[in-house]
Amino acid sequence: MVVTLFIPCFVDMMYPKVGISMVSILERLGHTVRCPEAAACCGQPAFNSGYWNEARTVAEKTLAVLADSEVVVIASGSCGAMVKKFYPDLFKGTSNEAPALALSKKCFEFSDFLVSRLGVTDLGASFPSKVTFHDGCHGLRELRIKSQPRRLLEKVRGLQLVEMSEEICCGFGGTFAAKFPMISTAMGEVKCERASETGAEYIVSNDSSCLMHIQGLLDRRKSKMKTIHLAEVLAAS
Repeated sequence: MVVTLFIPCFVDMMYPKVGISMVSILERLGHTVRCPEAAACCGQPAFNSGYWNEARTVAEKTLAVLADSEVVVIASGSCGAMVKKFYPDLFKGTSNEAPALALSKKCFEFSDFLVSRLGVTDLGASFPSKVTFHDGCHGLRELRIKSQPRRLLEKVRGLQLVEMSEEICCGFGGTFAAKFPMISTAMGEVKCERASETGAEYIVSNDSSCLMHIQGLLDRRKSKMKTIHLAEVLAAS
C-alpha cells in the first residue's frame, strides 16, 4: 500500500533518525512511503492550551494534506492521539467534520500499524541490550497502545526487556512542562528512578517527546542510561 508518514515537528527538527528508521522498515516490508512536508504540525500545543480556534488554523492545513491518503502512520502516540481522537472533536460542527472523521479511521501510531494493521511482529532486528519501556500517556490512554510495542520488542534478537515497577507519566506533557516546570521535573525524576531500578541500558518508547524530557533528566543525573525510539531499535541489525 501507499503509506503516508506524518512526522511530528520535534521528530523532524531534532530526531530525524526516527523518521528515517520508519521509512526503512516500511519500504523493507514492500510498501511505498510518502512524507508530505506541508503537514508540519498537528496543532496539539494550542489545542491542549485551550486555544481551539488557533489549533484549527494549524490543523486545517494538516487535514487537507493528509485527507486523500490511503493510510496515515504517525511517529508518536501523542500526535497520533491528536489526529485520530481529537480532530473529530476539534472539527465537530464545521465543514471539516466529515474529513476529520474519515482521517481518524485510517490513522495509526507506528507500532499499532505494524502489529494491528499489517500483522507484523518480527522485523529481523538485532539489538543486544537490556531495555525497559516507557508508555507515553496519550498512546496508552487514548490509543490503547501497550501490547503492540512489546510484541515487537519480543522478536528483537539479543534484546532483554525488563518492565518498570510502576506505569507512570514522565512529566513532560508538552505545554505542561513549560507551565509547571517544577512539577514536571519532579515527575520525571521519579520516572528516571524507576527506570534505573531495572538496570536497563536503554529506555525505549514510541514517543520522542517523552524521551527528550527523560534524556535531559538522565544527563543531569550523569546516568549512563540512554533513550531510543522504538523505530530505531526495530531498524537495527
